[in-house]
Amino acid sequence: MSQTQQMPPEATTHEQMLAVVARQKTLDFLFHKVTMAFSLLVLIALIGIIGSLIFNSWPVFQKFGIGFIWRIEWDIINEEFGALIAIYGTIMSATIALLIAVPLSFGIALFLTETCPTWLRRPLGMAVELLAAVPSIIYGMFGLFIFAPLFAEYGQPALQSTLGQMPIIAPLFGGSMNGIGILAAGIILAFMILPFIAAVMRDVFEIVPPILRESAYGVGCTTWEVVRHVVLPYTQKGVIGGIMLGLGRALGETMAVTFVIGNSQRILPSLFAPGTSIASTLANEFGEAGDFHLNTLFALGLLLFLITFVVLAAAKILIIRTERAKGTKT
Repeated sequence: MSQTQQMPPEATTHEQMLAVVARQKTLDFLFHKVTMAFSLLVLIALIGIIGSLIFNSWPVFQKFGIGFIWRIEWDIINEEFGALIAIYGTIMSATIALLIAVPLSFGIALFLTETCPTWLRRPLGMAVELLAAVPSIIYGMFGLFIFAPLFAEYGQPALQSTLGQMPIIAPLFGGSMNGIGILAAGIILAFMILPFIAAVMRDVFEIVPPILRESAYGVGCTTWEVVRHVVLPYTQKGVIGGIMLGLGRALGETMAVTFVIGNSQRILPSLFAPGTSIASTLANEFGEAGDFHLNTLFALGLLLFLITFVVLAAAKILIIRTERAKGTKT
């Protein structure tokens, strides 16, 4: 009789269990290392991007110093550059986009989750999400060939005759009305980021437990009171995250902005005036840039990265402070 046949059944079962446990430990170890490698790959790529931006933009900061950020010169022939014009256009167009897109996205998400008829909820939600699938160059072509002429004929005169007559803000709505400029770029950006913000808001509104809504309605709350005191506090992180997602898209958008912002290296008080952004400057000048001009464009890319990082860090700090305030109140 062989040695295997002489072993009792209990010993064989125990050895099999030990073998299974050892195999599971090996698989868990490999799974842990593989997932860690994936995570580190993202971190390494990020460090590589930052390193390349700093390396290629270093000659610019050596020549102009930190003052490169608020210099307004952009003279390619004499190699005198400044980033203020592009930073101004980037921030202004993204701010206009948020001011338009956030209220609209909130209203869309609120309608889809609270008051929309059941038969209309799915097709309307899909229609909003399909806007996110439209390529940015299509938005740019729409903005240049369709929106800009209509905006110049109807939108800008209406704004100039109303808001342009009010004190303090009147200079923002003056000047020539040709349909393109920082305001037009902001409106096109608003259409682009609206589906992202609306989709995120709708998803986070839907995860609110039904019992919370039903309890609020049961004590006599209106729909707005339910949204204000139940839905928004419960989904605050998701709402801020959706807004930051849209802002990140607005800050880095290239082709659509390039079509409608005017691509002019100057700062004027009017929102109707043409301007430029960091992304549009990179798109327009990267292909024909010389050595130092190319370094300047890398410096603009580094500043765009820093602006995005600061915005996301500020959003994270806001979320943390809000959570701490909640804990203090409770």
